[in-house]
This record gives sequence, C-alpha cells and structure tokens, in this order.
Amino acid sequence: MNELFGTLSDGTPVQRWTLERAGVRVRVLSYGGIVQSVEVPDREGRAENVVLGFGDLDGYVTHPDPYLGALVGRYANRIAGGRFPLDGRTYALARNNPPNSLHGGERGFDKRGWDVAPVEHGVRLSRVAAHGEEGFPGRVEVSATYTLEGSGALRIAYEAVTDAPTIVNLTNHSYFNLGGSGNAGGHELRIAASRFTPVDADLIPTGVLEEVADTRFDFREARKVGSGYDHNFVLDKGVTRTPVEVAELHELASGRVLTVATTEPGLQLYTADHLGEPFAPGDGIALETQHFPDSPNRPEFPSTVLRPGEVYRSETVYGFSIR
Repeated sequence: MNELFGTLSDGTPVQRWTLERAGVRVRVLSYGGIVQSVEVPDREGRAENVVLGFGDLDGYVTHPDPYLGALVGRYANRIAGGRFPLDGRTYALARNNPPNSLHGGERGFDKRGWDVAPVEHGVRLSRVAAHGEEGFPGRVEVSATYTLEGSGALRIAYEAVTDAPTIVNLTNHSYFNLGGSGNAGGHELRIAASRFTPVDADLIPTGVLEEVADTRFDFREARKVGSGYDHNFVLDKGVTRTPVEVAELHELASGRVLTVATTEPGLQLYTADHLGEPFAPGDGIALETQHFPDSPNRPEFPSTVLRPGEVYRSETVYGFSIR
C-alpha cells in the first residue's frame, strides 16, 4: 500500500509505502529511502514504533543531520579530509563534517528522491547517481530492496553497478529504541566483534585494529550499552556472501529483541549522544552495517572500490522477537 506523504519544495511528490507481515508493520519513504517507522509487539502484544522518525516530510527536510532511518550513500561514514585516491587520481568531496566528508556529502542518497516499485512482500527503490555527484566518480545505478520475511524480519538488499571506477558503501541509518520511547542506554547489546577501529579527534580510524578485551568496547557478552559510542566494530565473521548474525539488542521491560545479520565486515555503534530537538541525546541506538570508515584511504582495510563489470551487493536483516 502506498500513499502521498508530502511534496518537496520543487514539487516532487513523496510516497509512503506500508509493508505488513507477521505482526510487523514497516513504513518506507521514497525520499531518502527512509524507514519512517517499524511497529512490533511487546511481550503483552502491544505494538509500538521502535525506530526514531518524524510524522511529516517537513521534519526530515528541516532536520536532515541525524539521518533518521535513511539510506546512506554513496559512501556511508567518514572519509578523511574529504579526499581519496583511486587509480592515480585524487578526488575531492564536500567536507560536510569538517574537515571530513560524511555519509555521501552535502546531498547524499538520504536527501534524494528514489523510484519505488512493489515486489513480493516489499518494495524496490532505485536511482541513478550521476558521474561527479557530490564529487564521486562514475555513473552508478543503485537499488535497495526492502522486504518483510515470513518471520517479520526486515531485509534490505543493496545492489549497484558503475560505468567507471568508484567507491560504494551503503547502509541504513535507523535509530532503534525497543522500548518505544525514553533513553535507550539501558538496552543490552551484544556484538560479535573481537576488535574495533580506534579513532582520532575527528573520528577517523587510526588504522589500528585494536582488541576489545579489557576495554569499554567489549560487547562480546551482552551488557548495557550506556553512551559515548560512535565507533566501528570489526566483525569476527568478515565479509560474507550471505547475512550472518552479528548483533543483538534487548530491551528488558518490553521484552523486545532486535537481531542484526549482515554480509558486511563492520558495524558502527552510535549511541546518539548529539541528537537535537525534538529528540534527546540517547533516545536511540544506531547499528550501521558497513565497510570501515575511511577505507578509500586505508588500503589495509577491506576494499570499497567498485569497477565496471562488477556488481556491488550487500544485505542486512533486522529480526524481531520477544524474550
């Protein structure tokens, strides 16, 4: 089911698509590929929205920086100095997170309109990113297919092809609050990662893959999340062809459990310590499946280069249950 959600200032209509299966209801926007809401029941059967979002289009247009629920690209996370080398040439990007480029630049995929077509139990979003868009090389045809599985899990499958060498790193930027409201720092979190990428003052990885043992980054056993995290975890499984479960988030009062499975090698944990009005710091927890930040400048990291004739593929599955 789809309906008009609003109209952009240039007259472009924004549609909202509703997916429903196995007691889970998900709403997706054609603007920014945004997951506006995910309604799941608690242990008493009461359904609540468990992702942060706005009730109208104006909220997303006037408050873009949190990237609430957005499809982020062409390159998710940070690129140091807004520059990267590729095949002997250096490309300059917008430094929208000075001195770095963040989440695709000033007008990344999260601020673009997407074509939407229904598929079985879901929708397929697609667009063409022009050569030079936000400074990135290559004309890239990209799609993201959102489907609800029989269990009620939300699967996002990304694909991209290019006509020239480029870099691609896509993610969804939903902030989860399994209690439906309030501070999410009391959620319990488990991440299957023995290492993480420490960062400098500008949140750029130093290049070291540091062990989590005996640090506050050790989530190998479930514990309360707390606050103060905006870091990439190096998943023990590495890059995989099919999604592997890598994280679990649990809210004790409601009993809701979120599991995250992905093909990606990294997971960015962001505890939303800088959320602004109408939200409060810590109101949600972002678990961004991804390749590592600043990989284009770190040849020792898993590569994010996409070349003509290749197909970028990435999948992430968000599962919901009760404990």
